[in-house]
Amino acid sequence: MDSNRLELLDVSKSFSGVPVLKNVSVVVKRGEVHALLGENGAGKSTLIKILSGAYRKDSGKSIIDGREVNIRDPFEGKRNGIGVVYQEFTLANDLTVAENIFLDQLSEKGFIHWRSINRKAVGIIKDLGFEINPKSLVGELSVANKQIVEIAKALTVQAKILVLDEPTTVLAPGEVKDLFKVIKKIKERGTSIIYISHRLPEIFEIADNITVLKDGEIVGTRSVQEVDMDQLINMMIGRSISNLFPEKEYHNGELVCEVKEYTRKGIIEDISFSVRKGEILGFAGLVGSGRSEVMRALFGADMIDKGTLFLEGRKTTIDNTSKALKNKIAFVPEDRKEEGAILENSVAINMTLAILKRIKNKLGFLSSSSENKYCDEMIKKFNIKTHSLQTLMENLSGGNQQKVILAKWFLTNAKLLILDEPTRGVDVGAKSEIYELIKEMAKETGIIIVSSEMMEVIGLSHRVAVMREGRISKILEKDEISEVNIMKNAVPMESVEI
Repeated sequence: MDSNRLELLDVSKSFSGVPVLKNVSVVVKRGEVHALLGENGAGKSTLIKILSGAYRKDSGKSIIDGREVNIRDPFEGKRNGIGVVYQEFTLANDLTVAENIFLDQLSEKGFIHWRSINRKAVGIIKDLGFEINPKSLVGELSVANKQIVEIAKALTVQAKILVLDEPTTVLAPGEVKDLFKVIKKIKERGTSIIYISHRLPEIFEIADNITVLKDGEIVGTRSVQEVDMDQLINMMIGRSISNLFPEKEYHNGELVCEVKEYTRKGIIEDISFSVRKGEILGFAGLVGSGRSEVMRALFGADMIDKGTLFLEGRKTTIDNTSKALKNKIAFVPEDRKEEGAILENSVAINMTLAILKRIKNKLGFLSSSSENKYCDEMIKKFNIKTHSLQTLMENLSGGNQQKVILAKWFLTNAKLLILDEPTRGVDVGAKSEIYELIKEMAKETGIIIVSSEMMEVIGLSHRVAVMREGRISKILEKDEISEVNIMKNAVPMESVEI
């Protein structure tokens, strides 16, 4: 039997005469995890949509189990054993787990045997190593369990090929481990998995082979044992990991912010730190250590029980977000799509939302000339790729969405800028650009960065506050900043082997 499960040969696709894929060939073996990597716009999504039948290729061949197929729509894709779990969940929150899993099949039947579909749903989920009540509404599930329901739904078509698009973006580390166990189970049964992710360390943990796309063309396919992180980044963006982060410049600027003994009972305890102009202060720690809770308290989104805040030496009380903004504190939240941007509105609206007073004319109406002036300046400064100022945010790549959000807060002339997971869901090339922007912004303000990516905290921060169980266990300076020192101070004391 042929060991190849899938062969995409010389696949090309253009939109309005613009080539998006150029003679792309990818071979996926039976029972392997094949990582598909590349920057946003490299052609990954287009290739997957051609495979699933959402798009039709202009030329090339699709071969599954040695037989050429011509997949014209997603239903035909499913009939050929292709299951896709997209980054954005396609579940119906108001339906039950079982109804979601068998939704396509239910629509084809006149009579529904509810006990039977509930029993089948339990069996599929249990087979993946989980227990989820089939009668639970999907809207009430955790993100991790929704991910499992999506995978179960994809597997009901007896998937030969399962595509996972950014499956770990919103998962905690423990949930990622559970997902990887599920992937290994599926792989052992002979199902082939195409795995797309911007989180490169997990590629080395889960993948067997890696194919890199750039500008719609194949850069190369390698066994995971053949490459290291530096080589992989070089394949993706044309430069090595040593050039991913900008060189640190240490400035001894004036004190912007000083926090003393911030406490919210049961959440954070005696949090004290300071930030100077020109400084990037990193916050590291395990999920649940209290990093984001400190930022929410500092921005006035959550109340504290005690503590004192000094802004530029002046004692200040921030008990709501309006006061934070008035005092020039800006906050870029970790959930870009839910809290950071209004995706159905234009780039211009999103970029000027925080400076509406500044772009009004004498009659109190918004001045389009002022709006255009500020937006054009930011698009140039932040190198934002958009067709026009009226382009909807939802039509931008993740990296460009994040740049618009950063530009919005840069326009406020903030004294303190808080960035919570500033590059989540952003490709490596866009990350490098955002890192340069953060460095430039730090010249004008003090910056706090919260990130679950260790490499990001180490590469950007002048100092790192490490949190453990709601407290700052250590603030690392300059040469002290290392992965070992962060982990040593982040892991709960009872977990550390002495």
